[in-house]
Amino acid sequence: MKTNEIKKIARKYALQNAINFNGKANSKAVAGRIIAELKDKNIPPKDIFKIANYVSIEISNISIEEQIKELNKIAPELLIKEKKERDFSLPELPNAEQGKVVTRFPPEPNGYLHIGHAKAAIFDYEYSKMYNGKFILRFDDTNPENAKLEFYESQKKDLKWLGIEWDIEYNTSDNLETHYKLAEQLIDQEDAYICKCSPDQIKTGRFTGVNCSCRMNNSDESIEIWKNMINSISKNYVLRLKGDMKSVNTAMRDPTLFRIINKSHPLHEDKYHVWPTYDFAGAVEDSLSGVTHPFRTKEYELRDECYFYLLNKLRLREPYLLEFARLSIEGMPVSKRKIKPLIDNRLVFGYDDIRLPTLRGLKKRGILPESIKQFIFSQGISKVESKVSFSLLEAENRKILDPKTKRYFFVKDPIKLIVENAPKIKKSIKLHPKSQELGTRNIETDKIFYIPKEDLKNMKLGDVFRLKDLYNVKIKNISREILVEYIGEELIPNSAKIQWTTENYIKMNILIPKILFINNKFNTKSLEKIEGFAENAVIKLKSNDIIQFERFGFVRIENDKNRIIGYFTHK
Repeated sequence: MKTNEIKKIARKYALQNAINFNGKANSKAVAGRIIAELKDKNIPPKDIFKIANYVSIEISNISIEEQIKELNKIAPELLIKEKKERDFSLPELPNAEQGKVVTRFPPEPNGYLHIGHAKAAIFDYEYSKMYNGKFILRFDDTNPENAKLEFYESQKKDLKWLGIEWDIEYNTSDNLETHYKLAEQLIDQEDAYICKCSPDQIKTGRFTGVNCSCRMNNSDESIEIWKNMINSISKNYVLRLKGDMKSVNTAMRDPTLFRIINKSHPLHEDKYHVWPTYDFAGAVEDSLSGVTHPFRTKEYELRDECYFYLLNKLRLREPYLLEFARLSIEGMPVSKRKIKPLIDNRLVFGYDDIRLPTLRGLKKRGILPESIKQFIFSQGISKVESKVSFSLLEAENRKILDPKTKRYFFVKDPIKLIVENAPKIKKSIKLHPKSQELGTRNIETDKIFYIPKEDLKNMKLGDVFRLKDLYNVKIKNISREILVEYIGEELIPNSAKIQWTTENYIKMNILIPKILFINNKFNTKSLEKIEGFAENAVIKLKSNDIIQFERFGFVRIENDKNRIIGYFTHK
């Protein structure tokens, strides 16, 4: 057997292995697959290992997107992962008892949820289920400048789409009177003080580690000012915790606990204007609501000391605080801070833009909630920061979609094809090559077809190809239209198989999302529009149906009164 033939076999298995394992091919695993396929060829294993190692290195040096694209060309059946039981179990929680674990997901109602929120929500929810405990949805709505009424409901809708349910729901803002009493307790204990300094003075003091002169005010004076603050009499003062201005942990340098925000709240309107910061509200609510194991992202790790110091001063129960790494995706903005400017500057169409990692954008694109969950679990709950490729989420989605998704034909950049001596045929074509349950669609053909112009670029007069699932033709003339002749229905080995539509087609556009940021710069070509013809059966599809256009990719359909738009999901 020739070396080049072994390399071809090695390449398909190296591509499959690399795609399944974050873009890196394992040469031993690849060699094993080659040996199994060529067991009757009597090829020395050392020769196979040498080729497998060479090809695996070569494959590992290309991007996972290129790997998927190539494998889809040479062996698309290998993109369907073998069904294996995968261990997506969560590690045990420290100090956890069955029936007594309480977790919470505390979003701010200031935007639509994205996949980073999904990671936190899924872990919180799954841990509560794992221990037969309780799961709390708490809206941390203590910043009226950003909170909006629409986001309370939209976030709940997104969570339900993810399959997440909660036992208790409440708003932090509803407990403000309790927060005020605890703040007064801190002042009475001389563990907090009213600061009259400007933001710049506070910032300078923290940077230099110098105590603020306001720290010396006695508790009686601070209580009087505090009550004036609540009653809208005082100026724009803040309440600060007496921490340690010399601490190496700058989060402990007298952090702000309350500040005045003169902005109407979406729920309480103008009832309150003194609002707790995250340092205060997060710690207090975790303790008072009975949360046993609160999770937050690693970026807050330095604030852990403040969290426990505050609870200790208030003599409140201390939960077991845990951190995990934020989710970072290559070329995608997984944070509201980065997404909002894209919306404000109209660089994307809205929060459901298919280029965004918002849950609404992912849903519109055709990513399934089950795929998001499997993707999140596959990343684990580590504190190690890393960036992952969006193709890993696509791989999970593909695995779920592939066995249940109907197939149709779509012709990009169509060119007219006329078939001489064409028989009129009523053809029944399977909607899935491996599933009888998905049924068939019936197509009537005559002599006029449309095929992708790209498929003809390497063809010449006399070449033979097959109109997929129909019959063979031979090229007689190539001009603005293609003239071919019918040459039978029997399969011809190694002939090209080309997608087609009849004259009875549906015009449609497909929007294709590309990477949003390249080298930290917005990609102005991040959305591509493809125009083409789809077979007429597509008109019967409903909005939110996800199909596969053969040799093109998975597409989510929107059907508005027979005006069909497709959103490209992935290959």
